Parts: sequence; C-alpha cells; structure tokens
Amino acid sequence: KKKRKKQSGKGCGPVPGKKFNCNYTGPPLPLEPEAYDLLTELCPGYDYGNRSLCCNANQLRTLKGSLQLPLQFLSRCPACFYNLMNLFCELTCSPHQSQFTKATKFNGSNVMEVQYYIGKTFASAMYNACSDVQAPSSNVKALSLLCGKVAQECNATNWIQYMFSTSNGQAPFPIIPIFSDVEVSGFTPMNNKTYACTEGLEDGSGPCSCQDCTNACGPKPNPPVVPPPWTIFGVDAMNVIMWFSYLSFLLVFLGAVLGAWCYRKRTVMSEYGPILDSNNPLSLNTSPSCCETLGERFENFLRVLFSSWGSFCVRNPFVVILGSLVLVVAFSYGLRYMRITTDPVELWSSPASQARQEKDYFDSHFGPFFRTAQLIITTSTNNNFTYSPYFGGSDVPFKPIFDKDLLHQVLDLQLAVQSLVATYEGQNVTLKDICVAPLAPYNNNCTILSILNYFQNSHSVLDHIARDEFYVYADFHSHFLYCVSAPASLNDTTLLHDPCLGTFGGPVFPWLALGGYDETNYNNATALVITFPLNNYLNDSVRLGKVLAWEKEFIGFMKNFSNSNLTVAFSAERSVEDEINRESNSDINTILISYIIMFVYISLALGHIHSFGMFLVDSKISLGIAGILIVLSSVSSSLGIFSYFGIPLTLIVIEVIPFLVLAVGVDNIFIIVQTLQRDDRMPNEELHQQIGRILGDVAPSMFLSSLSETVAFFLGALSIMPAVRTFSLFAGLAIFIDFLLQISCFVSLLGLDAKRQERNRLDICCCVKLPESQQIKSDGILFRFFKKIYAPVILQEWVRPIIVMFVGMLSFSIAAVNKVQIGLDQKLSMPDDSYVLDYFKNLSEYLHTGAPVYFVVEDGLNYTSLDGQDAVCGGVGCNNNSLVQQVYTASLISNYTTIAYTPSSWLDDYFDWIKPQSTCCRFYNSTGEFCNASVINPSCVSCRPMTPAGKERPVGEEFMRFLPMFLSDNPNPKCGKGGHAAYATAVDLKPNDGGVGATYFMTYHTILKDSPDFINALKMGRVLAKNISQSINHKVFAYSVFYVFYEQYLTIAYDTALNLGVSLAAIFVVTTVLLGFEVWSALMVSITIAMILVNMFGVMWLWDISLNAVSLVNLVMSCGISVEFCSHIVRAFSISTKRSRVERAEEALAHMGSSVFSGITLTKFGGIVVLAFSKSQIFQVFYFRMYLAIVLLGAAHGLIFLPVLLSYIGLSPNKAKVLAANKRYAGTERERLLNY
Repeated sequence: KKKRKKQSGKGCGPVPGKKFNCNYTGPPLPLEPEAYDLLTELCPGYDYGNRSLCCNANQLRTLKGSLQLPLQFLSRCPACFYNLMNLFCELTCSPHQSQFTKATKFNGSNVMEVQYYIGKTFASAMYNACSDVQAPSSNVKALSLLCGKVAQECNATNWIQYMFSTSNGQAPFPIIPIFSDVEVSGFTPMNNKTYACTEGLEDGSGPCSCQDCTNACGPKPNPPVVPPPWTIFGVDAMNVIMWFSYLSFLLVFLGAVLGAWCYRKRTVMSEYGPILDSNNPLSLNTSPSCCETLGERFENFLRVLFSSWGSFCVRNPFVVILGSLVLVVAFSYGLRYMRITTDPVELWSSPASQARQEKDYFDSHFGPFFRTAQLIITTSTNNNFTYSPYFGGSDVPFKPIFDKDLLHQVLDLQLAVQSLVATYEGQNVTLKDICVAPLAPYNNNCTILSILNYFQNSHSVLDHIARDEFYVYADFHSHFLYCVSAPASLNDTTLLHDPCLGTFGGPVFPWLALGGYDETNYNNATALVITFPLNNYLNDSVRLGKVLAWEKEFIGFMKNFSNSNLTVAFSAERSVEDEINRESNSDINTILISYIIMFVYISLALGHIHSFGMFLVDSKISLGIAGILIVLSSVSSSLGIFSYFGIPLTLIVIEVIPFLVLAVGVDNIFIIVQTLQRDDRMPNEELHQQIGRILGDVAPSMFLSSLSETVAFFLGALSIMPAVRTFSLFAGLAIFIDFLLQISCFVSLLGLDAKRQERNRLDICCCVKLPESQQIKSDGILFRFFKKIYAPVILQEWVRPIIVMFVGMLSFSIAAVNKVQIGLDQKLSMPDDSYVLDYFKNLSEYLHTGAPVYFVVEDGLNYTSLDGQDAVCGGVGCNNNSLVQQVYTASLISNYTTIAYTPSSWLDDYFDWIKPQSTCCRFYNSTGEFCNASVINPSCVSCRPMTPAGKERPVGEEFMRFLPMFLSDNPNPKCGKGGHAAYATAVDLKPNDGGVGATYFMTYHTILKDSPDFINALKMGRVLAKNISQSINHKVFAYSVFYVFYEQYLTIAYDTALNLGVSLAAIFVVTTVLLGFEVWSALMVSITIAMILVNMFGVMWLWDISLNAVSLVNLVMSCGISVEFCSHIVRAFSISTKRSRVERAEEALAHMGSSVFSGITLTKFGGIVVLAFSKSQIFQVFYFRMYLAIVLLGAAHGLIFLPVLLSYIGLSPNKAKVLAANKRYAGTERERLLNY
C-alpha cells in the first residue's frame, strides 16, 4: 500500500551549502537504476521489487556523505550501525513515510522543518547497541564524537536530537524527533526491528566485540583480594615474634648468668668449667691439636713474611717509595681516559636487564621516546564563575584558571615559548626545528598539548563568540565543554562551528592538558598543563645538541618569567640531570670541608706529644699527610686502572669510595703508628728490626681486614645493578692497593719519620734539630683511658649483661626490615633551592594521568592472516582474549591493573578505514596512488568493491597494499580515521614490501605519584603482557619510559640479601683462613657484622631512608667498614696469651680498641657532621644519616658488644700460639711482662 510522499530529492530553492527537499504528496517513485548499488549499500532492506521509494539517487548520495563519520566510528559494531541506518533510511526512503513523518514548515515549495515520530523502544535499543562502541585512536567512546556531549551524558533522546539538529553541520533543516511507543495525533511511530549488540545480523555479520558491547563481555572482572597484613592477635606478626624471641632470650640469658654465678660460688673452678665461666685459667698441660698447630704455623708464616718485608722497606726507603710512586703514577695515568656516567639509564639499568633490552628494542623499531618540556600553571585569584548555556542545560561552574583574561595571558606565555630562539654552534634553533610534528611534511605545526589548542592557539578564536544584541549563544565556554568530550572533532556542535583538533592535526585529550579536577568534571580543573613534546635522538649528537640548547633557553626564559596572576612550575627533559650536576658542584665545598676536617684530625692525632717543648719533634703531621696521600693514591690508582679498561665512573663512586678507603686506610695507619709508639725496642734490636717485628704483629690483622673487604666487594660486583657493580669493583681494588701501599710505602715513610724523631729533628722542617733531651716514654691518653678505665669497666661482671641491649636492638631491627620502603623519591635528588621541586610538587598534586604505556608486539606475527589479526584486534570477530581485548578488560579494573584506558588500536582503525562503505580508502584508477577523502575527482575509486568479500577484513597482499596508505592518510572532515597522526610510528613496516614488523598498541597508566605506585605499575604491566603473550602465543611486552629506572626495585630486596649475604660469606671464609682456621672466631666476626647490617635496616626505617641503589651501596660499604671495627679486636683476642677470656678480651680492647676508636670513629665523626649542612637532600638523607649510623653502630658493636661476646663465648686460646709466643719472648723483658 503506497502512501503520500512528503519529500523529494529534487533540490529546489538551494541554500548555501545545503539542499532543501521539495514538498511532494504523491505516491512513491521507482528509484533510478544507477542508484541500485547505493541503495543496497545503505538500505539493504529496501532492495526489492521495482524499488518504488520516497527518495532518489541524489538523496542517497547526500545521505551517504552525511553518515560518513558515524559509519567510520560505529560500523565497528554491525548491530549498532544497522539500527542507525534503519533510522535514517526510514526517514529518507521509506514508502510509508506518511505514517511517521510530517512536514510542519515550508518556504514556498521547500520543506523547512519535519517532525519524525520514533518509537521509544527503537530509540533505546539503538542507543544501547551503540553506547559502548570505542573510538580506538582517541581512547574515548565513539558517542563522545557523535552526540555533542561527553559519552556519560549522552542518551537515546539527546543523541537523536543532536543528529537531527542543524547545529551538527550535517542536517539540511531541523528534524524534530517525537518519541512514543503509541499512536500520536494519528501518526504511528517508527518502531522497526532492532538488533542488540550481542546479536549477529542476517547478512552474516557477527555480534559486536566485548570492547564495543559490555553485554557481550559477561560479568566485570574482579581484582584479586589483597591479602590482609600478617598479624597475630591484631598486632604485626613480626613485632610479636621478635618480642617473644627477645623475651625468651632474656630468660635464657639471665638463667645462664645466675646459674654460672651460683656454680662458681659452690664449687671449685675447673679448667673444663661451663662455657660461661670466663675466668678459667689457661692450662698448657695438653698438647696442641692438629688444627691449632696448623693455625700457629700459618700465623708464624705471615709474621715472618711481613717482618722481613717491613725490615726491607725501612732499610731501603727510597727504592720502595720511588717504586710505589712510579706504579701510582702509571696507574693514575689512566684517569686521562676517565668517563663519568651521568646518564640515569646507564646508572640504574644493566644492559642485560629486561627493561633495558625492551627499551633498546622499542627505540630501534619506533624511535626513542620523545623528550618533553612542560608547564603547570595555576592562579592565586579566586574568581570562580558560573556559565549558563543559552540552549538549556544545568549551569556549569568554572574555576578561576578559566577566566578569559587569564587564558589570554597563558596563551601569550605559550606563544612566547613557541617563539624562543636558541643558538647551537652558531646556528639558530627554534621549537619547529626540534618539536614532534606528526603530520610533517604536510603540516609542520608542533604538537602542543594545551587546551588553548582547542582554540588553535589563537587569540581571535578564543574571542570567537556567537551572539546578537540580546544574547550570547556560544563562546569559549561552550566550545571548551564540547572539546573536552570530543577532542578529535573537526566541528563543534555550537553555533561557533570551530574545530577542536589541534593545529598539529591530532586531538588534545583533556586529562593531559588539565589538572586538579574531579572525575571527568574538567570545568573544575585548577591547573593548566602545557606540554611541548620534543624529538629525541639516539645516535645523532648534533641534533640532540640542538634540542639541549633549546631546552636550556626554555629553562632560562621560564626562570625569568613573572606574572602576578599566574604561578608557573616548569621542567624540561634535561632539568633533572642539570640540577643533579649543579647539586654535585655546589656540594664540592661541603665534601672538601668534610675531608679537610678529617685530614687535620689525622695529621694531629697521629702524634704522641710528650711535652710542649717537643711538640714539633713528636708530632706526625708530615706522616699523617703522607698517609692521607697514600689513601688518595690508592683511590686514583683504582680509578685509573679501570679507566684503562673503559669502565665508566659514576658520581656515587667519586663521592663514596674516598670515604670508605679513608676509613679503612686511616684505621690501619693508626694501628701501625700507635703500636710503634707503645712498643719498647728490645736489646740489640735495630730500628728496621723493630718496625719489621711490629709489622709482623699487626700486618696480619690489616691483611685480614683488607682482604676480607676486597673479596667481599669483588663478589658484590656480581650485582646486576650498574651503580652497585661499579662501586664494588672500584672499592675492592682501591682497598687492596691501599693495603699494599701501607705495608710498603708507608712503612718506609714511618722508618724515615722514626729516624727523624730519634735525632730530635722537627716535623715538616726536618733540617732543624733540637738539642738532645731525656725523653720519658709514656702511653697516650686515649690508650691509657682504654687500658685503665674503659676496658676494665666494660668487662666488669655487672656491666657485661649490656649484651641484652644489643640483642634488643637486633630484635627491633629484624621486625623493621620488611617495613623499609623501597624506591627513591626523585625529589630527594634535587637541591633544596631547585625549581624542579616546585614542578614535582605540582606534578603529584595536579596531574590526572600516568605515563603512556605501549604493548609492543614483537616482529613475527602474521597480520595478513585472519588468525594473526584475531589474536590482536578488538572489533567484530576478534578473539575474546586478544591483545586489545585483554588491555580493555584490564582498564575496567584500573585501580588494580593501573591501566587507565582502552588501548588505541591501529589495526581496528585500519579495518574501519578500508571498508568499502567508507570514503577513506580510495586510489587513482589511472596511477594506483592514494586519493585522500577530501579530493573530488572522478578517477578516485574505492579500494575495495561493495561485495560480501569486499566487506570482509583484508588479508594477504591486499592487507599490505593499502596499509601504507592508511599510515600516511591525514584525518580530515570526510575521514576521521586517517592513521598518519595517531599511528605513523606505531607500525614498523619492513623495507621492500617485506611486511609488518614490530607494532605497538598504546594506552596510559593511572596516576602514579610515588615509588610504590611506579613499581606496581611496572609489575602489573608485565603481568598483563605475559598473559597476552601466552594467550596469543607470541612475544608481547609492556614498555613505558620509566620502566628502565624502576625495574631495579622489583628485585632489590633479593639483590640486597644476595650482596650482603655473599659479602658476609666471603668475610667468614677469609677470616677463618687468616685467623689460622679458627672457625668460631670467624663466626663471631660474621655475627657481629650481620648484626650491624640488620641494625642499619632498623635505622633506615626509623629515619625514613628508603632502600635503593644509593642506600644499597652504603650498606655494602658498611659491611666493609664493619670489618675494620671487628676483625682487629677478634684477632687481638685470638693471639692473646692471657689466662682467661675476660683478660684476653680486655687486652684486645685496650690495645686495638683505642686505635679503632681514634682511626675510624673520631676520624669519620667530624667529617660526617659537616654533611648535615649540605644543600643536597640526597646527601643529608643517604650520606649524613647512613654514614652516621654506620660509624655509631660499628663503634658500639666493635667496642662494646664484641668484646663482651668474646668474654662470654670466645674461643679458648690456641695452645700452639701460646707456646710459640712464650718461646719467642723467652729471656726478654716481654716474658716478665707476660708472666706478670
């Protein structure tokens, strides 16, 4: 039954740019045959019989042109697009138009307005089928681009109203939709059959993908439940366990002490009394064991070796000194080849690490990640205001930063930055020379991520207004509100009709250009973020030099920028490295003062002044300076040797190693010099014999500590962390060279100084000689204090239980180990007065999105096959566990996965771009070259035929034929799917038509503010990439620019345990051997060092010091310094010939304790205190705090805990050593002293 026809395609009464339909009330007319294919394409339901319809060929062509953008964005979901076409086909061509359309306004024969009665059921079903469809290149819902509102505010009613409104730039006249499911005023609403997005179509098209249809996904994934903290009775489990352990120890310890005391009171003491009987006399009635004899022979071998060597050095000082000097100069000459690494990637990431290899892969296939210069702009004004849309809708509050005058001032600043000119090697460098311009060479405008790009960076566009003398219909408020919902739009829906797309040809996403808003209420933003992406260059120093020069100019300009209304925080890519270098230079003075204090102390403290008149004779200033020069020579030799081999230095090495080697070297110097000062020369013994004998006594102890540290450090070089490995290598070699120089060069200098002192010649001015005077030999004040007061008091029966305090500290520290934070707050690496600190503060306060993350599909996937495509894509027919689908699913639980958005998918956009229904993919019939959608030329033909096969996805050669065209096509009003802007670098096309190589799919992480956030994001990115790789059976990895810096923290707990464990094991083995195979004594040393290290973790937790590469270097160093505090005491205890453990511990503490205290503790303390005044926060936290803790904990354990522990459970004396000592000193003054 044919009804009246209201509209005809005969365009009478043309209006500029539009054609109005003529009023026609006759029956439907047969369609022209040339339009049959077009009808089949657009409205397949009307392709029947004689095709008598209410439309003609011109109207069908107009309809196709008007629906190009919906087609490109909604055809991803066949059901959605079918329903939409049904809506327009019924309006345009239905032979039953008179049942649901009514022309209401006329201008002559032109129809000026139409009412369209639409069923509510149909409208809701159409909207529901389309509401989830994605726009892959924009990371937003497609309806954001097609509804005139943000997708969340779009519904069935306002979407259809927008499509039928003339404000959208497509409708030729107003079409008024009236929604009802029942008859209205004699009209029966159009309520055709619809398809849900979960249904396939009769033409064989499948259901929409999960990404485009939530109902096709099943239930929303639930993140795993976070396991609750481990507690016992509601209290942290480690705290409870350590409290219980400590109380148990207290009970056992007190019980043992009381038991031993009662036992001694009631029985006669026996040589084989209980282990706590510290006063047992020594019995030599039994023969030494095999191990004891072996230990004594080894000890004697070392003594004889070092004695002979010491004697040689004193007898031939100039040969030894000259030889040492030649070697030091030869080694240090390597410093001319020295390279200092400041590149953070080289510092913190091993070339063999996963993140580094993935970074190199990304850089080699897609180019290095771009550099950025960024402004974060806020205002102190409080001019909140409300915008009332003219065409209805609720009022919209705006924050002060959106004040129009302020926006003009911000635009002035942005344009000033754009016009900066830097100079590099005599050439001018502008932003256009170095910026990222994705559409070059067709469009050379720089990418500038700023909301002012919604206004094309133009003052006049910002001022654009649609108004009459009474009302403002549209202005920058309405344009902004539209653009934040549809940033890729080329035509806003207001009366302004201005584009939102940036001048560079791409969208500016609001979450990148605004800060401080809530949810998606961008009008509540309190900060504007302007980002200038700059090109980065891997192996082009000239181009990179130009970028660095412009960044330097930018930083200088921003430092001098001033505006009373704006507060601007800024940063460039080079800022952090520049500020670290500035910090290092500013801290040189602090470090120098620290070292000068230590040098002055060493020079003065080495001397033993007997009287004021003999001050310049007894002082050892020149010897002290020589000792310091030897320490520095060992450092320069170590640096030089490794520089010969091309191993680069780091700032950590330069700052930490002198401190470490000074601690070790000065301690040894004090031991040698003070032992000589306390020694009495034997009858008929010459000076070289005396110094040789002393070296034979103390050099094994020095050798023990130095070799332990060297081996521990060299094993620490097994670390995969470059900073730790480099430090360990340099430190191990420096300490060993220092030891060699001390037992050779320093011993020779000591012999010369002793001869000077014996001849009463002045220190420094050795040509001046004082008259002979009688010297009374006396012990130094510190030695007397340790011998007469400190050692006896510490080892009193009632003082020794102080050991329980150390066990308490250990228990507390063990409980705190797992609470130490991992990571490095980048704010700590900046000086106190750095402009970058303001930037970091604003970054964490205002930023609303994380870093981009790329899911990289490695070379080898066959994209030309359906299986290969299904494994990756996210549209119709793609696998439910495809790459895009899995990343999309992850974005639904972003709080857990840290994936914020659906990924941009070049493959899905390519499929939409190449569809035959679209005008995007065309080529010149004559030449085969690409023909852009905006070109009007009869020779331009569609890439694929309008056949069932042509509508399928391209495969094989056809896939590769058109892909380069897609990647070179710029988006335009006729085709918004061009891939040049979004995907030019996302696909690595192999040369010579070799196919598709590596590709990436980009999305963003959620907001990441501190180290735990970044570490978790890296971890979750890798988990997701691993799942994708397993699902598609092809290697996929996640890459973001920060991964390479934070990867170390995934394994730093393991690396720390391994480094310190290996170091402790090395110290145990070396100490066991060099103590003459005394395993128990070596165990005492290792236990004490382990306690110091564990206590360091307790201090780190208390003092808010995080675990990272810097603190790990300090922990490795503290392991070395702890050896100095412990090994000398234990060896002195081991070789003591006193009768009981208490007496041996007292002797060891008196003789070695004073040297350790003056050599390490006092030396370091003065130098450390100065570090507290450093401007550098990293110095204050990681050097002042940790160094102070190392020295205080080392001194406390070495001078209190260890002697007490030895007095309780120290090893019984080696009988072979005692017999040898008695034999060695028989008939000498020492025999009388020993017996006494």
